[in-house]
Amino acid sequence: MAVDIAIIGGTGVYDPAMLDDVQVREIKTPYGVVSLQVGRYRGQEIAFLARHGAGHSVPPHLVNYRGNIWALKKLGVSQIIATTAVGSLNEKMRPNELVVPDQFLDFTKGRPSTFFEGGDSGVIHTDFTNPYCHRLCKLLMTAAYGLNVPTHEGGVYVCTEGPRFETPAEIRMFRQLGGDLVGMTSIPEAVLAREAEMCYATLSIVTNYAAGISPNNLTHMEVVDAMADNIEKLRRVLFRAIELIEAQVDCECQHALAEFGGFKL
Repeated sequence: MAVDIAIIGGTGVYDPAMLDDVQVREIKTPYGVVSLQVGRYRGQEIAFLARHGAGHSVPPHLVNYRGNIWALKKLGVSQIIATTAVGSLNEKMRPNELVVPDQFLDFTKGRPSTFFEGGDSGVIHTDFTNPYCHRLCKLLMTAAYGLNVPTHEGGVYVCTEGPRFETPAEIRMFRQLGGDLVGMTSIPEAVLAREAEMCYATLSIVTNYAAGISPNNLTHMEVVDAMADNIEKLRRVLFRAIELIEAQVDCECQHALAEFGGFKL
């Protein structure tokens, strides 16, 4: 059975809990060997990739984003749901609530962010009018509503370079630009998934209010503790959404490079 669906686990989501018969796969890519796991959920094979490695050993700016997406594509995956821990810039998006973003602002600086850097791969400009898969976003919302889990539909995810947290001045700027959430990992992950013609959506958990909004200084342990408190809720929504996903479904995301002849491994 082909592996069509993948979970990319972010901070606090380091193991493929709820999957059976889990096996480690080592996938060779042009960007190095990527280790991931494949297991079964209700008879369906699911790939699981820990974005930060075991025990959060890889900081956000050093994640092998290109290798990760290439490995999933090579495995046969066409649909990805990723989890992210985020700070909130929007008082209506409160700590411990879930958000399904639908837009992003990219404030990363030094990360390789495309598969197309000229040479044999050419130069391709990819449309990002709808940066996250609308179909998968709807499925995540349907799953959350069905489980009565408070979840916000839509939001602007501001991606920063990290690994430091943002300054209050930066947060004020992001708010003025329309940002709702701030995190360090959605970009270039979402970009690369679209370039690879894969459906991609993010399920974000708000762990705290951002700097200058929070009454306290920010700490990494605050984020880790909030994820621990909310991990079961996040997993329930995640796996309910997977139950709703139609395997091998056709979607416009999977034809993003049609005018260029499609994405080629």
